[in-house]
Parts: sequence; C-alpha cells; structure tokens
Amino acid sequence: MTDAEVLIIGGGVMGVSLAYHLVKAGWEGVVLVEKNDLTHGSTWHAAGLCTHFAHNATVQELRATSVRLYRDILPGETGQNVGFHPSGAMRITRNPDRMDEFAHVAGLSKFTGYPLEILTPERIAELHPLATLDGLLGGIYEPDDGHVDPTLATNAMAQVASQGGATFRRYEPVQGVQRDGAHWIVQTSKDTIRARHIVNAAGTWGWEIGHMMGLNIPSVPMLHQYLVTDTIPEVAARKEAGAPELPIIRDPEESWYVRQERDGLILGPYEAAAQTWSIDGVPPEFGADLMPPDLDRVEHIIEAAMARIPALGHGGIKSVVNGPITFTPDANPLVGPAHGLPGAWLLTGSSMGVMEGGGAGWFLAHWMTHGAPPMDALAIDSRRFGNWADRDYRVEKAIECFGLQFGVHYPFEERPAARGKRLSPLHDLMLERGAVMGAAYGWERPNWFSTVAGDVATHSFRRPNWFAAVAAEVEAATSRAALADLSVFSKFDVIGPDARVFVDTLGANRAPRTGRIGLTHALTPAGGTQAEFSVTMLADNHAYLTSAAAAEEMDLDLLRVHAEGLDVTLTNVTEAFGVIGLMGPKSRDVLAQVTGADLAAFPWLTAQTIQVAGKPARALRVSYIGELGWELHIAAADMAHVFLALESAGQAHGIGFYGAFAANSMRLEKGYRGWGSDLTTERTPHESGMSAMIKMDGHAFAGQDALARRMDDPARWDMVLLEVDTQGFDPFYAHSVHQNGRVVGVVTSGAHGHRTGKTLALAYLRDRNAREGVSVEILGRACAAHVLDRPPFDPENTRLKG
Repeated sequence: MTDAEVLIIGGGVMGVSLAYHLVKAGWEGVVLVEKNDLTHGSTWHAAGLCTHFAHNATVQELRATSVRLYRDILPGETGQNVGFHPSGAMRITRNPDRMDEFAHVAGLSKFTGYPLEILTPERIAELHPLATLDGLLGGIYEPDDGHVDPTLATNAMAQVASQGGATFRRYEPVQGVQRDGAHWIVQTSKDTIRARHIVNAAGTWGWEIGHMMGLNIPSVPMLHQYLVTDTIPEVAARKEAGAPELPIIRDPEESWYVRQERDGLILGPYEAAAQTWSIDGVPPEFGADLMPPDLDRVEHIIEAAMARIPALGHGGIKSVVNGPITFTPDANPLVGPAHGLPGAWLLTGSSMGVMEGGGAGWFLAHWMTHGAPPMDALAIDSRRFGNWADRDYRVEKAIECFGLQFGVHYPFEERPAARGKRLSPLHDLMLERGAVMGAAYGWERPNWFSTVAGDVATHSFRRPNWFAAVAAEVEAATSRAALADLSVFSKFDVIGPDARVFVDTLGANRAPRTGRIGLTHALTPAGGTQAEFSVTMLADNHAYLTSAAAAEEMDLDLLRVHAEGLDVTLTNVTEAFGVIGLMGPKSRDVLAQVTGADLAAFPWLTAQTIQVAGKPARALRVSYIGELGWELHIAAADMAHVFLALESAGQAHGIGFYGAFAANSMRLEKGYRGWGSDLTTERTPHESGMSAMIKMDGHAFAGQDALARRMDDPARWDMVLLEVDTQGFDPFYAHSVHQNGRVVGVVTSGAHGHRTGKTLALAYLRDRNAREGVSVEILGRACAAHVLDRPPFDPENTRLKG
C-alpha cells in the first residue's frame, strides 16, 4: 500500500495543473495516477485556444491565469517554450444582440483588468485581412489571447511538479474507490493507495470515476471535429513577408473558429446537431485515440467559414481531428468539494480544458489549501447540480450546450432543454394562472405571469417583453395582495438539545429568540460570506433554516460539518415543504378568512405554527419584497389545498400573483442583498452592508478573526445602492462603475423599481470614497448614477411592520 496526502485521478491538463499548484502551495505527498500517459483522453488533441472572453469574472480569471501560466511562468521555470502563440483573437458578428453582448463583456473586462476592444468592420479588416466584411456589424478583439501546445504545456507543469516532489504514475488505471475512516482507499491496476484527499480530474472518464466514488457526475463526452489545412498561399505569403500571426477569429453566428497553424489554417465547427459519445462508459482500451472524420455533419459550417475567409478554400485538408471533449449541463467545469464526501474533490467536466486548466488547477489548489475558493465559485462549484441532474438531463443539456457553444448569453436567459426535473406542488396551478417558468436548481418556478396563453420571454439586453407584466405584478403586491410560489427555497430542520448552540455558532449573527426570525451569514475562513440562512427558532430545540435554491448541496455540506459534535439531528426538508408567499397591504385580511390565529398579535419577524384552511403551516411574518405579508411553509401534500383557499379568500381583495422578476425588482427598492449575486465568498458581510447582522461578542463562529481584521482594513470594499439614469434600458449584473475615467466598482444586480419609478443597482465600490460623480457602463454607454443613502421604498419599514 502507498500513502498519499492527495491522490489526483487523471493526467490531463486539469489534473496536472492541480499537482503543479499544490506543490507550489507547499503540499507534500501529491500523487497523480493516469490510466494511459499524460494528456491522453482530450488534452492531446485539443486545438489549444486560450482566451480572456467570458461572461463571468471567475471563469475569466481561470482563463487569464492559464494564459499567464503558459505564456510567462512555465517558460521561465523550465527554460522551454511551451508553444504559446500570442496571436490575439477576435469575434465577429452580423447580429445586433451579439454586439450588445460584446459591449457587456467589454464592460465587465474593464473592471477585471483585461480590456477588450469593440471592433468596427474597418478594424476587423485591419486585424484580419483574409476575412471578408459582408454583412458584419462589428466584433470584439481580445489582444492577449492566443493558442498553446497542450502537450508541451501539460508536460512542463508535470516537470515542475515532479521537481517539487509530486509523483506521476502512468499506465495505472483506477479500478475501485472506497472510504475508510479518515482516508480514501483507491485500488489501481498496480497498487492500493491510501489518501486523505482524492480528486476526480478524469475528464473523459469523469463519470466513471464519479460512479466509483458514489457520485453523479453530470458530464457527457461530445465529439468535436476540426480540420487542419495544407499550405494556404495567402498565409504562406504573410509568413514569408514577416507579418504577424493572424489572430484567432470566431464567427458565433456561423458557429466556427479559425486559427493559423504554421502556413495553413485550422477550422473548428460546432454543429447544432451535436453527437454524444460513450455516455455510460468509455471503452477500456480508449486512450490517445480519435474517431474517423465525419465532415458531412459540418459541411454547411465549413462552407460558411470559407465564404467569410475565402483563403480557406485555397488549401487542401491535411488532417481531421475528431475526438471527445466533455460538456456539463452549462458548459462550465466542475470544480470544488464533492457533495457529501469528506476529502473528495472534483476538477473535471471542462469543455475548454486547455483554456481553463491552468487556472482551474490554481483555483482548486487554493480552495484545498485555505478552506475557501480564491474567488466566487458559484459558476463552477461542483455542487451546482444535484441528483436531479439525471442521465437524460446531462445528455440533453450537453447537446444543447454544444450546439449553443457560440450562443448569445442573454441576461435572465432560460434555455429549453431538460426542463421539469423538480416540480413544486403548485406547478400546474401556476401554469393555469399564466406563469412563465424559469429554472432554479432543477426546480420550475414562476418568473412572471402573462395574460397571453403560451407566452414566452423574449431574450434581450434591453427591456424585455415581460417588463409591463412585472409592473402589474408589483402593483398587485403593493396596492392589494399577491400570492407567490416560493417552494424552491432550500429548507433544513435542526432539532435537538443543542439547536440553539448550533445556530449561535453557525454564523456572524446570534440565534434569534424562540418564536423569532433572524438572518445569519456563515463565513469562510477568510471572513467572506459562504452562506446566508433565514433562521426561525420554532422552539428552543428546533431551528428551521431556509436558504437559496442553488445552495442546497453546498449548504447541506456546511451544516453537516457544523453539526459534528453537537446533539442535533439535521434533516433536509426541501422537498417535504412547499412555501406560499402571501404579500401586500390586504394580506392580513386574506389570511384572516382562512385561519383562526390572532393575526393582530403576529408582529413582523415572528413565527407561529398555525392552521391555514385546516392545514398546519409554519407561518413566518417576513417579506423579501418590503410589503406586509407571510411566508407559509406547508407540507407538500397540503400546498394545493391551502393555495386554492387563499386564492378564493383573496378574490374580494383583487388578489394577484407575482414571480421571481417582480420579487427582484421589489427587493432592490428595499436594498435587500441576494446570495450568489450580491453576497459571495469574496466579500465580508460588513463590506456587503450587512453590519446589522454581525454580532462579534458573546459567541464564536468560523471566520470571526478574519472578519474582525477585514472590518478594520482601510482597503475594504463597500456595497452601495445606486440610482441609475439608464434612459430606457436597465442594468442587470457585471457592469463596471466609473469615476473620473477610472474603474471603481462593479454592479452585482440591478432592475427597474416599479414602485419608485427608479432604476436601481447594487454595486461594490473597491474605492470606498468614490461616491460622487459615478457612472455605470451599460452596453457601452456611460449612465450617470448616484449613491442612495437609504432605500427609496419605505425606508422606515412602515409597511412591513403594519
């Protein structure tokens, strides 16, 4: 038997990058096993593209870190060129929505420090003289992009890691994985390895290794082709004349990329009719293998690329690469802790392994070393999919993501594949009332309500077709009463003698008194916000916690660890209970008709177990939209009965309905923060404006010392509520904030406030003093903004307390 501190399974660019970064972080006992040789699987046949283009700051940093590693660091450490070509890259388009997307990404990149250039057709011709301009509106240029030799880069990382003490064991497939006390026991073809940590970095084999670990890995191998041309006279002439390498060029509308390869070109198409491969297990003999060419599937894309770059037709086809790459349901990698398995981690599922691998290894090594990720991990956290992401789901979503590899990424976009995995007990009733559904952690939830049968949301960077409908929902909740299906909340019961101790030590706030509702933030070791829980003390020995839908597995992991050593029983009751929101100035009158409870003796931020329409309900006097109201937490089997009773009782009061978009608008008018957008691991609750929820004395909690230090740090950030003059279009997220020509912050969420008539955005200012003369860049436009000292709607909470 061999002992290891960490065993990495998989020797592609992702796994080797992790070994490299763990050694750099000071880890000893790092062992990597690979069933074939390093890079076999997908890494070796990748086109090696590297980019800074991304819609999310964390994903962008993974890609930027990879570029720095390949371009600057590895050559310096090894004395060897790893084949990085700093060619730059561009994306071109004839689609106005795509130009909006480019402007949005360019705005985010100003904040992250990776400036991108919006292109005119004339500038496209200057940068890529082989491209025709017919029909083009413009594009975006990524000057620091390029391409790398995947094998050279991977082997360079392995060389440095080996010199630092890491062990690489090739041609040693894993045959079994099991947990034994504090260790993982991994059986290979040659040995038994005992490790404190194991990492599934198996890429193409990620699903199989996950199955051995007892995990559902929602990734699917998809076949991707690219062709390499013979010599192209126009490219050869440029090279002979000493011209710079052509930038990588992508046409998202036609779904192809082209890059220079010596004196020829590489063309890579992504077809809508994507082809899966070995969904339920890769053949044992598969290694550095390829499939036969199948160019008929992509002939139409090849023709479109040749029309845009006629020189492509001037060289014959030298070779065709047709091999598997893995796709997750959202095309982002799976990085982070494995749900429910101590000491187990995932680093797999990347469809852009070379592009993201260098940075992904850094990201996970930091997480494993420091107990928290270096940046907000939500977009890549391996627990963002639950067991509901079954075989059909992962296959349908992988096909969709492959076909939309170059799709426009709209704000609030809902894609249609593999829907309906988790249904609220009110699902059909919501549809009957005009709900237009969105997906939240597998759940179907009402985004908005339409009076037009079969209506769907139009995707746009401007005001969408649901703007007026949301205004009507807000009006109902503000002037009368409105019902909402809030069942997607994650919900947990904590029962036992130590329930109060459990809550008191969970986060930065103290446990509320029995019968009261509080809000607490569990912190990372660095003091960032890991989780946000609404806490209701139903009894001294019974705490009821709710949190965001997308946090279910993450929060369950956190709560399980926190419960260790305490006399409590933790139960995930997410699917056992549904939640009805009854909100608005007439909500008390409506509820009074179906309950005998004394609602006059039911103050704000208290909870009671009452009978509603003859059914027991955990009634919470709390509202995320700033109106008088209740959350009614009810057994799933009783939900429809209670909903219909409330609806009937509300008819005389003009009761309506509201969805997630209306709730977002109204919560911003109150300045309420949202976990996952405004509240992340990167920033402390103090920086997020949640100081009222921080009680430093009288209890101990994780991250307390780090929080105290950061509260006194003069370089800390501040979250502010901005009123923005948008001139008819609204902020959503990831917009840069400017003052006097410099970038001082970033918007984390935004919407139009229908009650106040104000367009609002929550933003972090990394310069806390930059409060005057600021603007928000939205789709390339500088929109004047000013910091609000208090929420614009009911700042005294009169309506909530009414």
